[in-house]
Amino acid sequence: HYCKKFTTYEHLVTFLFAIFNNCTSLREVTTGMLAWEQRIRHLGMEHFPRRSTFSDANHRRSEQVFEQIYLRLYKRFAAFLSDSRPGSKTCRLYIFDSTTISLFREVLKGSGLSKQDGRRKGGIKVHTLMRFDQDVPCMACFSPGAANDTRFLKKVQLPSGSTLVFDRGYRDYSVFNRLTNDGITWITRLPTLHSLQLINERAVESLHRQQGVLKDQQIILGHNWSSKPVSKVPCRLISYKDPESGKSLQFITNNLQITPITVAQYYQKRWQIEVLFKRLKQNCPLQYFLGDSENAIKIQIWCSLIADLLLKVVKKAAHCKWSFSNLTAMVRLHLMTYLDLRQFVKCPETALLNKIKKQEKTLQYSLFAPT
Repeated sequence: HYCKKFTTYEHLVTFLFAIFNNCTSLREVTTGMLAWEQRIRHLGMEHFPRRSTFSDANHRRSEQVFEQIYLRLYKRFAAFLSDSRPGSKTCRLYIFDSTTISLFREVLKGSGLSKQDGRRKGGIKVHTLMRFDQDVPCMACFSPGAANDTRFLKKVQLPSGSTLVFDRGYRDYSVFNRLTNDGITWITRLPTLHSLQLINERAVESLHRQQGVLKDQQIILGHNWSSKPVSKVPCRLISYKDPESGKSLQFITNNLQITPITVAQYYQKRWQIEVLFKRLKQNCPLQYFLGDSENAIKIQIWCSLIADLLLKVVKKAAHCKWSFSNLTAMVRLHLMTYLDLRQFVKCPETALLNKIKKQEKTLQYSLFAPT
């Protein structure tokens, strides 16, 4: 509403330009696009925004628009990005976790202790659901940095037969029981503050003991003083010690069929979502935001997810063996160079030399030597 000339498409292209070029201010974005005006005309940009136009659009246009754009792109490329065959166990493994992005202004309530003057930094927490074999989020929602993580686990809806791995910060016994009733396997760590009742001691095979499994117990998690059925969770407790690091961990799961070492291996795969968070923070300008409002911050995060998804599609389509950071750097350096993208990703030097040779053939030489 009230964005008459600066359309949603132009808004998205402007943000992608800012993200790929690692712009940290509105002036960098607007002057950079004007400088490359002739080279981005093919994108259909009719109006190149000024700072006030870009800032007003970040405040007025809802972040849900960019959320829908990301989800449509994800739906289109989900099967292409998957590294496993349909029906495989890896295809049904989902990881849920959150990361906090610090803000320089107190836009959203930050986490941690306040400063001596009573103020604290702002912070936005991104709750992300990712399918393990795709390496991109299939769901994301935001909250202030100081918000409790527990209530966001309720938003996760998965098909029956899936496996969900999450951190122990998402402790909600009613959700644990709901996932069990839906036929979903969940795996997490034992909460620090807990009350449990031992039901049965399960036998551990010698091979699993050599791999680090100490105990396999069947328990009921929850307090005895509450009569509500949602406050108690029948589950399985796995005590594990890493043979290499010597660190002891305790996992809980509702699946009584899989082996205890499989539970530990599934939880180890949770590190994949930490790699995703690290990739986003390193390759997208999320240290500096191009707006002070909550809506502008969410728009920039959604556009960063869109940029990350597009680069993942390019990387896989070209069978590129580069690291993701190298690919991001090359795109930033050659974003305005007219090249065949797949050929460039396969062999940048050859693509650039071929471009130079074509330019030399089209040069017109003067009949007279320069004076």
